[in-house]
Amino acid sequence: MSDFSLERLAAIIKARRAADAAQSYTKSLLAAGPAKIAQKFGEEAIEAVIAAIEGDARALTSEAADVLYHLLVLLEAREIEFSDVLNELEQRTKQSGLAEKAARGETR
Repeated sequence: MSDFSLERLAAIIKARRAADAAQSYTKSLLAAGPAKIAQKFGEEAIEAVIAAIEGDARALTSEAADVLYHLLVLLEAREIEFSDVLNELEQRTKQSGLAEKAARGETR
């Protein structure tokens, strides 16, 4: 079993902030700024949706990896700690999804 985790990926992304953009795709994304990263994240999310609709498991797996990576880069660009996202998810799991949505005023 691999010791890879999203926490480890977030740490790698944070470390790449100090890299040379010519040598690091992550650094080049961070240098482009949050708007560009958000655009790339959106593109990857759409590609994941298309793969899911088409039932292409291999493509969905690949696109899901892209979505997670670009989301973590976006969080880093906005200086949001991944641990804060995990804490938010932990809080949400303490109640049912329907109750959590109702507390936020969402109907669906």
